[in-house]
Amino acid sequence: MLHPLEENLWSEHPLILGMDEAGRGPLCGPAVVAGVIFEPGYENELINDSKKLSEKKREALFDVIVKDALAYWIVFVDEQTIDTLNIYRAVQSAMESIAGKSNADFILTDAMPLRTCSNFESIVKGDSKSISIAAASILAKVSRDRYMEALDEEYPQYGLKSHKGYPTRKHLDAIAQYGVQPFYRRSFGPVARILEEQSRLTLL
Repeated sequence: MLHPLEENLWSEHPLILGMDEAGRGPLCGPAVVAGVIFEPGYENELINDSKKLSEKKREALFDVIVKDALAYWIVFVDEQTIDTLNIYRAVQSAMESIAGKSNADFILTDAMPLRTCSNFESIVKGDSKSISIAAASILAKVSRDRYMEALDEEYPQYGLKSHKGYPTRKHLDAIAQYGVQPFYRRSFGPVARILEEQSRLTLL
């Protein structure tokens, strides 16, 4: 059963917020943080960790979750915020912002401690143990993928639709050839190294 965490908590905490993110590792584009609250006792055997689902299943479940949730939030964390705070703090701050708006009785996160909350539990691999976190992972993943596919239409030379911004060899070669666009995370090592190399060649 996917959601023993909620089953043990719902009797005392009817409003449980589950949160997860997508896009911590890519070199470009936003990170997306999502939060979901279901009514106590909610079940859907199809909802699972987004990484274990096909794109088609994630897309279908996105609409189901939006319809069934008592409340949900989807927050885009832009590249400038990631570069300023670092990716960990940027995601953490977005989760804390959602938690502050939610009025939840209890909060479950996927391996992310919250500095501003006392009524939370940080669960390692939470997206495979909690239906709320799993649902949040689907909302975050689908939202980010849609964003990257739209960006791909504007910048097709980078292949964003296929790798979604992750540091594949093809992607790194494209950055070296076509340059670093405003949607890149300049603090991330591979991007910073390319910028440094290009700056060095300019000075020669």
